[in-house]
This record gives sequence, structure tokens and C-alpha cells, in this order.
Amino acid sequence: MSVDLGLLIVRVAVGLIVAGHGAQKLFGWFGGVGLKGFGGWMASLGLRPAAAWAVLGGLGEFVGGLLVALGLLGPIGPLGIIGAMIMAIALAHWSKGLWGVNGGYEYPLILLVVAAVLGLTGPGSYSLDALLGIVLPTQLVFWGGLVATLLVVGYGLSLTRRQVAKQQTA
Repeated sequence: MSVDLGLLIVRVAVGLIVAGHGAQKLFGWFGGVGLKGFGGWMASLGLRPAAAWAVLGGLGEFVGGLLVALGLLGPIGPLGIIGAMIMAIALAHWSKGLWGVNGGYEYPLILLVVAAVLGLTGPGSYSLDALLGIVLPTQLVFWGGLVATLLVVGYGLSLTRRQVAKQQTA
């Protein structure tokens, strides 16, 4: 029971924070830049088509965060968060080092780790999955989904590297 309560607290806190972050990107809520601004930033990094990558990143955070907070569809929400956080770390934070005071990757790394733990453990008894009787093969979906997520992230990161290489040769 205490493990399930702990999972509930972590899921709701992390899920809602990440969903809010995604809402900033998708809708401009909470002082965010909205899809146009986020898409422009993605374009500046060389991600093409930028609008599609912006939607994918925003949805990874917004929908992933909501699924995590609700405890719905087991590891699918955490996978969205993992993909978004890997991209955030690689594109925006890695070059600034670990610590957030310097714009580093400590915060997205913690979100990534928490999402991975939730993806591996499942949402617990206090979740919509438990209430609705949804039982996904957690390990299979998590590991298979992680491979798919890493392939998409790898492709996206390869686009930015190609853009940097193109700019350096021009």
C-alpha cells in the first residue's frame, strides 16, 4: 500500500509538471512560446520538418505527462517523457554541463530517470489502469517502446548534426 501511495504521489507531481511544460510548447500556456515559437526553435536546430518535431516534442511532454499523472496505459506516458527529455538534454542542456544553474541537464535528467522508473514499475494500484482493469505487458511495452523511442530520437539528433555539418562547410 505505501509503495502504491508513493507511486501515486510521484506520478501526479512529475506528470503534471511535465504536462504543463508540454502545454507551454503546444499552446503557449503558462508563459510558454506556443507551437510556432517552439517550431521556430526546432528549425534553428536543423530539425526538418520543424513543425512535426515541435508537435512530437510537445505531445511527448503534454500527453506523456497526463498519462503518467493519471496512471493510464502503463509505460506509454513515461516513454513520451523519456524521448522528450533525451532530446532536451542533447539539444539544449548537454553543452552547459550538469548543473541547472548554468542551464545544464540536471532537471531533465531527473525527469528522465523518474519516467524510466515509472515505466518499469507500472503505475501502481492507485491508477486508472487499475481502476479500468487495463493490463499492458509492462516490460515488453517498455523495452520495445524504448527501442522505438531511441530510434526516433537518434534520427532527430542525426538531423541536427547534419545541419551543423552543412553550416560548417558553407
